[in-house]
Amino acid sequence: MPLALETRQRAMLLEMGVRVWLPGTDFALAATGGLPDAVSAAQASNAGALRAGAASMAPHRDAGASAAQGPASAVAAAGRNVNTNLNQHADTTSRLGAGAELGAANTSRLGTATNTDSALTRRDGANDLSQIATMDWDALARTAADCQACGLCAGRSHSMLQAQSGRRARWMVVGDPPNEDEDAAGQPFTGEDGLLLSNMLKAVGATRGDVVPGLEAAYVTAVSKCRPPQGRVPQPAELAQCAAYLQREIALVQPAVIVAMGRFANQVLLQEHPQDAALPLDRQRGKVYRYQGVPVLVTYSPQALRRRPADKAKAWADLCMAMDLLQTPV
Repeated sequence: MPLALETRQRAMLLEMGVRVWLPGTDFALAATGGLPDAVSAAQASNAGALRAGAASMAPHRDAGASAAQGPASAVAAAGRNVNTNLNQHADTTSRLGAGAELGAANTSRLGTATNTDSALTRRDGANDLSQIATMDWDALARTAADCQACGLCAGRSHSMLQAQSGRRARWMVVGDPPNEDEDAAGQPFTGEDGLLLSNMLKAVGATRGDVVPGLEAAYVTAVSKCRPPQGRVPQPAELAQCAAYLQREIALVQPAVIVAMGRFANQVLLQEHPQDAALPLDRQRGKVYRYQGVPVLVTYSPQALRRRPADKAKAWADLCMAMDLLQTPV
């Protein structure tokens, strides 16, 4: 029975290197002994598998059938399968390419979102410490209250930096990071420590509160504006982050002398003198250091003086040295 094929179909099969025989007979490749160059190795493998499958499933015919005849339907199916495989491969490649483009687009969008978040962080100023150097008191206090630039913020109930409305003072006292009571009150040196500090300042003619006739204003702050979480030790990187607030406080207060009270206050205020920053306090005392161009003296904190009252005489000597600096022309 002749196989009815249109001219266009025959041309397509010939272009693929497929010869058509009658059903039920063996068939072979072209006389050249191989597939045309245009047919890939994968196509040859698929075609071979189809031929083997067709041979095992085909019914036996009369041995007198012509050797030139073969299973046309199986061959046509082989051709269709080759085309299907090629189309599926092309479609998969296309989908993979589209997926890569989609992934690249998503990555681009994620990068854009990250950049946008960074830009928002820079605009709000809460974590952009570079803007602190130009802030007034109100902006500085708001920024410190909302700051999340380091891990110290996790332990903060109240910031140690309060708006001062343009207050200036010749005395500046810098203490260690706040403890639990100081964090609750929102100011450094509270309770008995605060009372002792007030008496020390009064002895040198200064006051930390409202200006009193006959007494100079003293600005009191902490080296970090947040209480470390669970009262842990602040890390050097955290103190360095918070130093931007202290530097702006110094610029606004314009003190003539800074008195450092505490181990961590000394670490920051003596950073321009690394050879002395790690020394014991007794070896730091009696020297004039500089921080942001302002003279710095180191002395005992009120807490340390309450533990060891005998050191009050040394602390008084340190405050007298500070008074001498105030009376010395710059």
